[in-house]
Amino acid sequence: MTTPRTILLAMASLVLLVAACTQAPAATFSTSSTSPTATPAATPTATPASPAANSGIRGTATAGPVCPVEKNPPDPACAPRPVAGAVLVVRDPSGSEVARVTTGADGTFSVAVAPGTYTVVPQPVDGMMGTAAPVDVTVATGSVATIEIGYDTGIR
Repeated sequence: MTTPRTILLAMASLVLLVAACTQAPAATFSTSSTSPTATPAATPTATPASPAANSGIRGTATAGPVCPVEKNPPDPACAPRPVAGAVLVVRDPSGSEVARVTTGADGTFSVAVAPGTYTVVPQPVDGMMGTAAPVDVTVATGSVATIEIGYDTGIR
């Protein structure tokens, strides 16, 4: 079954691949919690390195703790919650921005990048205490690396 998310990811990958082949600046894409379709960012922030057809970074941004007291065994109602609308900047080893992605309503994200080493730098999110720590990730040829981004709610 083809889902809107699968179509979105396929469309974004195709746009990035075509842009890389024509050497035109590629637009960055983000998902909206109200729409399953891709929308180009107002202006591209950087031209990403030519992504391999199936390489990239995906993951989930969550926030916790959700309850003031964590119990053992953990209470499922106190599990970290997804962070919708978090902006994540992908930087290469020189610190240049190569991509930017926004998490969906379920806290997930996916971005196509060429094989290499990157740092995913979470940006501040309203209502969170501080900013999530950057995550270093290596993307192998033809693979998608999976990472987790953890924001702090400030609940103690």
